[in-house]
Amino acid sequence: MDRRIFGQTMLGGAAFFMMRTPQEQARDGGITDVGGIAVGHFTHPDRPTGCTVILTEGGAVGGVDVRGSAPGTRETDLLNPVNTVEEVHAVLLSGGSAFGLDAAGGVVRYLKEKNIGYPTGAARVPIVPAAILYDLGIGNADIWPGADDGYAACRAASAGPVEEGSIGAGAGATVGKTMGMGRAMKGGIGTSSIDAGNGIVVGALVAVNCVGNVIDPATGAIVAGARNADDSGFVDTRRLVREGARMPAAAAQNTTIGVVATSARFDKAGMTKIAQMAQDALARTIYPAHTPFDGDTVFAVSTGSTETPGNLGSVGALAAEVLADAILRAVKRASSLPGIPAYRDYVG
Repeated sequence: MDRRIFGQTMLGGAAFFMMRTPQEQARDGGITDVGGIAVGHFTHPDRPTGCTVILTEGGAVGGVDVRGSAPGTRETDLLNPVNTVEEVHAVLLSGGSAFGLDAAGGVVRYLKEKNIGYPTGAARVPIVPAAILYDLGIGNADIWPGADDGYAACRAASAGPVEEGSIGAGAGATVGKTMGMGRAMKGGIGTSSIDAGNGIVVGALVAVNCVGNVIDPATGAIVAGARNADDSGFVDTRRLVREGARMPAAAAQNTTIGVVATSARFDKAGMTKIAQMAQDALARTIYPAHTPFDGDTVFAVSTGSTETPGNLGSVGALAAEVLADAILRAVKRASSLPGIPAYRDYVG
C-alpha cells in the first residue's frame, strides 16, 4: 500500500475524498524559498481587494505567457525575448480590474527610492510588469488598489513565509462562477515550492479568481467551485459543457494570475518557455481555464541565485507542478465572505 494521507469532507451531505502524497506534503514551502525573492501584501481595509508584490530587487530575468482572452496587464511586451531589457525588479498582482494597475506605480516609486532599476543616462528606471484580476463585484466598486497600496505592499515585503488565503490580490477572489455568483466559492492567494537539488529551487505564487471549478489533479475531485442549488455538492462543469451549456455573461469577471520563479539561470527565451509550461497547471487544476472570460497570465522569473545550470525542460515541468500546488492551496486557505463560502467552511 502506498503511503498516502486520506481525508473525507462533507459538503451539504455529499462526501468528497482528498489525498496528499508524500511529495505534496514536502512542498509546503513558498516562492520565497527561491533566493532573491521577497513577497508583500496589501489588503484594503474597506473592501475585499488588494495587491501582492513579488520583489526581485537584485534583478531577475523574466518571461510571461498570457492565455486568457480578457487580460489586464502592464509591461508584458517588454518580456518578449526579442526586446531589449533583460531584467525585471518586481512583479505586481492586483485586484481592482484595470484600475488596479495603478498599484504598480507605487512599486516603481518604492524601487526608485532605493535606486533600483534599469540604468539609463539620467536615472535608473524600475521595471515592474503587472497583471490584474476582476473583483469589483465584491463590495464597493469605487475602491481598488492604488499607487500608495502598491508602495505599502513593498514596505511589507519579506523573504520569510508567505501568508496565503484571502489576502492581497486574493482578498476578493472567487471561483466557480459558471452558475453565477450566488453559487460561487472563495478563491485566494497560494504559494508553493520544491527543491530540485543541486541548489535549484522552483517556486510559485498565484491569485485564483477563475470562472471554472478547482480540481485536485491527483484525484480528479472538485476542491472548490460552483455549488449545486441545494448546496449538496458541486456542479460538474465538464458534464454541462459536454451537454451544450453556455456560461452566463456574469461569468466574465475572473482571471487567475501568478508568478513562477527559479534560482536556476536562464535567458528571456528560457523564462518565456517556463512560463508557457507553467500554464499547464491551470489546465490541470481549473475547468474550464483560459476562457474568453479569464485573463489568465503567468509570469516567470529567474533570480540566478545559484550557479548550477538548470535544465529547461525539467524546471518548466516543476514550475507547472508547484503552480498547481499553489492553486490548490489558494482555495484551501481562503476565508469566506458573506454569501460566498470557502473550502474551510466545509472541512472545519
